Amino acid sequence: MGVKLDVEIAGIKMKNPVMVASGTFGCGEEYSEVMDISRLGAVVTKTVTLEPRQGNPPPRICETPSGMLNSIGLQNDGIDAFLKNSLPLLAKFKVPVIVNIAGDSLNDFAELTKKLDGQPAVKGIELNISCPNVKKGGMLFGCAPDSAAEVVKSVKKMTALPVIVKLTPNVTDVARIAMSVEAAGADAVSLINTLIGMSIDIETRKPKIATATGGLSGPAIRPIAVRMVWNVAQAVKIPVIGIGGIMTAEDAIEFFLAGASAVQVGTANFIDAEASIKVIDGIKSYLGSRKLSGIKEIIGKIRV
Repeated sequence: MGVKLDVEIAGIKMKNPVMVASGTFGCGEEYSEVMDISRLGAVVTKTVTLEPRQGNPPPRICETPSGMLNSIGLQNDGIDAFLKNSLPLLAKFKVPVIVNIAGDSLNDFAELTKKLDGQPAVKGIELNISCPNVKKGGMLFGCAPDSAAEVVKSVKKMTALPVIVKLTPNVTDVARIAMSVEAAGADAVSLINTLIGMSIDIETRKPKIATATGGLSGPAIRPIAVRMVWNVAQAVKIPVIGIGGIMTAEDAIEFFLAGASAVQVGTANFIDAEASIKVIDGIKSYLGSRKLSGIKEIIGKIRV
């Protein structure tokens, strides 16, 4: 028998546990020209909002040691354009589509969910209550247990689709937030979103991105992400999806050992369009070389 990579996350059946993270893959159109998207476990879309957003002014990306700062500001064409233009394209890839949504209010989240509910191509919803680069919504919801739970409740009333909550690392106790959204009905949690960071040009004495601060991602944050996944996996019973600086299969395996049931590859997509595919192949090779039958044999198997 071969190595089994298939997993089921909150009712979403995936051929392997590797997804692409929101905001790093668009809706797949560009990547479809250079990689086989059908090999992915799932595609998590760029964040969709109720109305179109222009995002933040440039410059809004800069490189940092072992990472990058971004302050895109959730630029997108809005839910109606997404349903008309992007979702039909995503449906062609024959992989589960998880739509990442964000709003300025509980009503925004509810309305977005209402529009997505019943769409055959949509297999799950990921709630972005953790973006550090917007003035409304974002971390204002995700930094407190009560407000995070209220978002989940408003969404769960509108759909039977699996609801995944994307958590921010910019809190004192991420496990407490995770337990709160679990109690409110979340079907899974994903973490971490970016850490708030800053970089300054010492010649101009100005921040390197227009909004001064932005979200730090990439390998620099991976040890923090692994630790937080480990904390949360011990605190909740729902599936945990690990995110943060995954560049290789070895990186992903750290998250599985820490307790993640699946992972999302993000910043690596900007460097290598096939990074997620290489992670999938590497996980399979790792399991096979150790005579392990499937991914479930290493989830949470850290030896502390």
